[in-house]
Amino acid sequence: MTAATSYPNISDVSADDYLVLGLATCFLKDEGEIHEVKVVEPIPSAALEAILKGIPTSYSLAIATPIGAVLPGETPQLPSDFPTDAQFCDDFAYRATAAARTYKAKTAAQQHIPMGTSRADFNFSTERRRILNSQRIVKTEDNVKQHEYTHKTL
Repeated sequence: MTAATSYPNISDVSADDYLVLGLATCFLKDEGEIHEVKVVEPIPSAALEAILKGIPTSYSLAIATPIGAVLPGETPQLPSDFPTDAQFCDDFAYRATAAARTYKAKTAAQQHIPMGTSRADFNFSTERRRILNSQRIVKTEDNVKQHEYTHKTL
């Protein structure tokens, strides 16, 4: 059992609280080319339940662990089940504590992946690519042309 430490400014999350981490296959766009990256992300309880119902997902693996094992302090620690080239998602600590709260609120979701185990039987698909650094650029040509009398009372 880990020490009952609480996180700064987060009094309701302790080091032994349940957390699910997923290994997502994402993509980065660099000068017109797309590169695959592995990203470690916390999975909230509602998202885990949807994934387990068979929706296509970018997660190839999920592990259940105490939050203190991956976030013992300010710097996250990569779980041994994940590849060494995997990187943590943006705002990992914030998202991890938020995900841990969802499992505290819905304790029945903790039964899907028991603490200390992993699961990889998801409907893994990269058909719809998750591009992390994409930007939507809106142009004037994208505007829908309307007739001058569209908003007038006739």
